[in-house]
Amino acid sequence: MSTVSAPFDSVPLDQIIVCPVCDAAYVLEHPENDQKAVCGRCHKVLIAPRHKAGKHIIAVSIAVVILIVAASVFPFLSISVAGRSNAVSVLDAALSFTEGPLLVIALLTAGFIFFVPLLRMLLNLYVLVPVVLDRPPARHAMGAFRISEAMRPWSMAEIFVLGCAVALVKVADLATVTFGPAFWMFGILVVLVIAQDGIMCKWSVWNSLEHPQKS
Repeated sequence: MSTVSAPFDSVPLDQIIVCPVCDAAYVLEHPENDQKAVCGRCHKVLIAPRHKAGKHIIAVSIAVVILIVAASVFPFLSISVAGRSNAVSVLDAALSFTEGPLLVIALLTAGFIFFVPLLRMLLNLYVLVPVVLDRPPARHAMGAFRISEAMRPWSMAEIFVLGCAVALVKVADLATVTFGPAFWMFGILVVLVIAQDGIMCKWSVWNSLEHPQKS
C-alpha cells in the first residue's frame, strides 16, 4: 500500500483508504488472503482478508448466540454458607433489583451483558450470510453492519467475567462458591467474541456490501 502523493481529486474515492487512527491516506492496493495492509505511520492494520473468514465468523456468531441464550438460563454460580445454599443465574441477579433507580441499573446491566452482544451477533449473521452465499446483500445490510460496529464498545461480557472473578476471590473466604454451567459458557463466549473480532476484516465486509459483484 503506497501513500497518496497526487491531489485527491485525481484519485477516485473508491481507490483511497484512510487510517481510522492517524488519518493517513493511502492508494488502495488489495492484499492477498492471509496478508495484511498496515498503516505506515501508526501500524494500524487496515485490511486483513482471510480465506473463508466469512464462514468462520458465521459459525462463531451462531455459537455465541447459543451460549448467550443458555448462559441467561443456567445457574451462574451457587453459594453455600452456614448450611444454606443458593444458585442464581446472571439474568435473575440483574433483574432482581426492580425498585426505583436500581431498575435502570438492572436493565443497563442486563443489556450490556446479554442483549448488546446478542444483537451484535444477530446483525453480523444478517449481514454476512447473504454475502457468504454469494447472494445480493440483505436489505439495509450496510446500516445493520454500521450499528453492529457502533455497539462493539458496549458489548461488555468480558468486563463482566473479569468483575465476577475479582468479586469471587473476596467472597471465597466467607462462603463456598461453586461455578455453574453459565460461568463456563461465559468464559467460552468471551474467547469466541475476541476470536471473531480478530478474524473479521471490516474493510472486506464493507467492500462486499458496496461491490457485491466483485466480492
